[in-house]
Amino acid sequence: QVQLVESGGGLVQAGGSLRLSCVVSGRTFSRDRMGWFRQAPGKERESVSGISWSGGSIYYADSAKGRFTISRDNAKNTVYLQMNSLKPEDTAVYYCAASRGTGGFRPGDMDYWGKGTLVTVSS
Repeated sequence: QVQLVESGGGLVQAGGSLRLSCVVSGRTFSRDRMGWFRQAPGKERESVSGISWSGGSIYYADSAKGRFTISRDNAKNTVYLQMNSLKPEDTAVYYCAASRGTGGFRPGDMDYWGKGTLVTVSS
């Protein structure tokens, strides 16, 4: 049974930082590309960042560039999203997702999803 479990969300003031984690089980994590996505109330789910199975290829949405850093630890089956300089517009439920091999990091490109963790940034 495949499980992706996010953690690390919470309430933070604008300018603050959070580190999200996503632990994956039931899959050969080291063969999966991983992505972080978010969905704000009333909006579509959007890509935030993605990382290839090896960590050698990384994608950031324009909104994340310079502020967020994605990383992975294949020994721990975990992918991280370090979020700095948070803004109120970053408020959303953040999801991690997995898919095998190479490919894109759009929501439709991913096969397995976690249930999300809520990030709220106050002004």
